Amino acid sequence: MPLAMRKPLRELAMRYFRRLGYTIELDVEIDDPAGRSHRVDMIVRRGDEVRPVWLKNWRRTVGVNVVISVDTEAEELGLGRPFLVGTRFSERARSYASRKGITLLTPDDLY
Repeated sequence: MPLAMRKPLRELAMRYFRRLGYTIELDVEIDDPAGRSHRVDMIVRRGDEVRPVWLKNWRRTVGVNVVISVDTEAEELGLGRPFLVGTRFSERARSYASRKGITLLTPDDLY
């Protein structure tokens, strides 16, 4: 097991974003313009930048459909490009994220 996996993913993510100068809001409920409520694991802010963060602490690989879903949700909420934190990502997920400006982070990236 990699050293990074010894700490909970949420704690690693919080330390990572604080180190980069972000302020963090946890477990945020946001309504989209249509009035639908969305839950975001974190909202990180730095200057004028406001970005959502979703944590996927799964044993399985995070696939492209999840990345598309968080991309769509961030767009509906009018937020900046999302961060998606997971244990590992499929190649298709990485390709989509790269094209769309979504940041994918693994525990090793956060350490």
